[in-house]
Amino acid sequence: MGSAQSSDTFHCNQYLNGQGPPSLPHQADEELNRASSTLTGLQPEGQMTWVILNRDLPGFPDDNTVQINFLFPDGIQTEKHPHPGQPYAGLRLWAYLPDNREGRKVLRLLNKAFGRHLMFTIATNQNGDDVVTMATIPLKTQPDGGHKTDSYPDADYLKTVKRLLKEKGIE
Repeated sequence: MGSAQSSDTFHCNQYLNGQGPPSLPHQADEELNRASSTLTGLQPEGQMTWVILNRDLPGFPDDNTVQINFLFPDGIQTEKHPHPGQPYAGLRLWAYLPDNREGRKVLRLLNKAFGRHLMFTIATNQNGDDVVTMATIPLKTQPDGGHKTDSYPDADYLKTVKRLLKEKGIE
């Protein structure tokens, strides 16, 4: 072993704070996690932001509200979309969660799903236009009005959305 290799080893140990390389089982686990974290959907490029509103949601009287803002500009479909090269209409959508421990956990999971392009897709509407629409993860798009209108109160929503996200590998 030449001196060049010794300096490489020294550099590696210094970079890893002297702990040496990870074990083979650990490296395999990291590889599996990296592979599963790169699974992505058909969502077009967009933006997800959120703010805290100083109001409660029905069913969560002691909590503020997290308002999630989704913005997708109009665009041209890529090879991963149903009609590559064709235009699609963007989307501006607001969704709501209670600002509590479970709501924040769902927010973190939704953010992860958004980053993996799993929350929205492009579909053809009843007028024959291609538009950005929600995929299979339901969102509460109205702060009140009941379960039938994608709003609160809905005592099972947080559990349901966590289960659906888990089925997609988002935990």
